[in-house]
Amino acid sequence: MKKSILNFVTVFALSGALLTSCSSNDDNGKKPTSSFTADPANFQGKITDGEVILDATKTYKLTGGIRVENGATLTIPAGTVIEGTGGTASYIAVAQGGKINVNGTAAKPVIMTATTKAAGKWGGLVICGKAPINRDNGKTTTATSEVAELTYGGTIANDNSGSIKYLRIEYAGAAFNTEKEFNGLSFFGVGSGTVVENVQAYYGADDGFEFFGGTVNTKNLISIGNEDDQFDWTEGWSGTNENWYGKLDFGKGNRGIEADNFEFGYAFAPISNPTITNLTLVGPGSTAAVANFAENQAIKLRRGTKAKISNVVVTAWATGVDVENDETIAFVGTDLKVSSILFLADVPTKTKGKKTDGTSASVTGVITESATATGAGNGIAQPTWAAGWSVGF
Repeated sequence: MKKSILNFVTVFALSGALLTSCSSNDDNGKKPTSSFTADPANFQGKITDGEVILDATKTYKLTGGIRVENGATLTIPAGTVIEGTGGTASYIAVAQGGKINVNGTAAKPVIMTATTKAAGKWGGLVICGKAPINRDNGKTTTATSEVAELTYGGTIANDNSGSIKYLRIEYAGAAFNTEKEFNGLSFFGVGSGTVVENVQAYYGADDGFEFFGGTVNTKNLISIGNEDDQFDWTEGWSGTNENWYGKLDFGKGNRGIEADNFEFGYAFAPISNPTITNLTLVGPGSTAAVANFAENQAIKLRRGTKAKISNVVVTAWATGVDVENDETIAFVGTDLKVSSILFLADVPTKTKGKKTDGTSASVTGVITESATATGAGNGIAQPTWAAGWSVGF
């Protein structure tokens, strides 16, 4: 009898310890259910089942790739810090059917950064969904991502890859070679069921945000000091977006926005057709060194893209809105509009057009000007919605 009582007490004690262990890493009272163990000192591997919940009291050293596979979820509580240490080897990728929940707040954003504080010191965040893309003009519905080598695309426009709120991505963009490198945050065929709000890409070596098809919508995006474009889209992306702020910095960069339908099929369907309301783009100055700022354009619209962009403030660019290729020019004034734009200062060429054969074209109808445009909310200054969780203004 004493032995039975002793065993019962032992089991009870062990059960209590296990429950305490689970609850110490929870997020809003939830308990992890995955067989994957997140080691803060060596954070890498494949999450293949259940939900992994990180511990905000620890700093996670991202020593290799983290892949969230189909059916699994990675949840990151407010205030969590993840430090990439391995160049192209360290990244976070969410496969089709996987989910990532970033539960930051304005007071405690989630920070994905690098141990060495310089551009390109780790990969970045890659999300692959099942929403439509146009790479093969409808002949096939999926493709393989240029980084992380995961399948993306499909027919589920409202596909859900999770929720990302109050996230700062720093020093990403590690390069495999001169033609291939990570962005801060790459959306590959991500669907509209995914929530993306209050996210910053800061001082990366390639684009801040890039959309490869899909239907994901965004709100409150900040892209500062990324060494290529601050925002980029292609492959038929058609999201609805509110409050974007982009700024070149650190002595290197290209465009504020680079927008394509598809590089190898300007008329491929579905055609890129996002809506962006409230946009600020700050350039390097109209006379900035060409060697460091070779594509000094606030907004480049080309390769057949459509877009409706409104309430825009731009300053310090050689060219404001540049439209290229016959397919793109055909949409000017109808499906391609930049409405209520304020050229605040130092934008000597407001619009520029070039046909596919290289000859110039008038595209003045792409814009309507407004002296009262506010851009992302506060002209070229830090928007009120960005206070407390973002940097670099």
